[in-house]
Amino acid sequence: MAYAHMAAVYDRLMADTPYNQWLDWVERMWAKGEKPKQVIDLGCGTGTIAIPLAKRGYRVTGVDLSAEMLAIAYDKMRQEQVDVSWVEQDMRELDLPVADAVISLCDSLSYLTEEADVQETFQRVFAHLAPGGSFLFDVHSPYKMLHIFGDETFTHVEDEVSYIWQCFCDPLRLEVEHQLTFFILQPNGLYERMEEEHWQRAYQPIQLIRWLTEAGFTDIVITADYSDLPPQESSERLFFAARKPKDLT
Repeated sequence: MAYAHMAAVYDRLMADTPYNQWLDWVERMWAKGEKPKQVIDLGCGTGTIAIPLAKRGYRVTGVDLSAEMLAIAYDKMRQEQVDVSWVEQDMRELDLPVADAVISLCDSLSYLTEEADVQETFQRVFAHLAPGGSFLFDVHSPYKMLHIFGDETFTHVEDEVSYIWQCFCDPLRLEVEHQLTFFILQPNGLYERMEEEHWQRAYQPIQLIRWLTEAGFTDIVITADYSDLPPQESSERLFFAARKPKDLT
C-alpha cells in the first residue's frame, strides 16, 4: 500500500518542500472572499499543512487513506499542542460534516488515476461545502509528467535513509509509475530494504475545469507554481481555486 513504509521517513525526505508557499497561496485565496472557519484537508498526509492551519485558528479535519501517515500526524499534533480531527477515509467516498472550505494540496489529487475518480471526488467535495465555500487544490501538470518525471531515475543518500526512485511514464495517459526502494537504518546498525509503488496521473487543465463545472463549481481560477499567474507551457504544478455558489436556486 502506498506510504505504508514511506510514512516513517516521509517528513525527513520532504524537509526541503516549500510548505509555506502552499499555506501562503491558500490564505491569499481565502482573503479574496469570506475567511473560512472549518476546513477539510484532503490527502493531509502527516499533517504538515493541517497543523499550521490549526495553529492559525482554523478548525481543521485532516483526511487521508494512509493510517500510517495519520498516526504520525497525530503525534505531531500532540507535540504542537493544537487540535486537529484526523479521519482515515478515501476522498472518493468522503463522508463528513459540511465545511466552509476544502483543500487538497501537495498533488494529492494526482493520485486519482481514473477520470471517474476525479469526477466523483469533485462531486463529493461540492456536497461537503457550505454555500459560498471554496475548494483549493494543486496537481502535477502534463509537462511535469512528461518532461520532469518521464522515465527518469532519482537517488537520495543519507546516513539514516537512502532511496532509489524510478519513474516509468505512459505518455498517452500522462501517467507515471513511481517505483521506490528505501534503505532505512535500523537500531541494530543494519539497513532494511523496503519497496513501494505509487501511481500518479496528470489531466489537461480544460478537463479539470469541465469536471469542476459539471460538479456545480463556479468562479474557477487556475494559476501555476504557487503564484497568482496563469500557467505557462513549462509550468510544473497547477493550482485551482473554485467556489460553491451561495445561491443554489
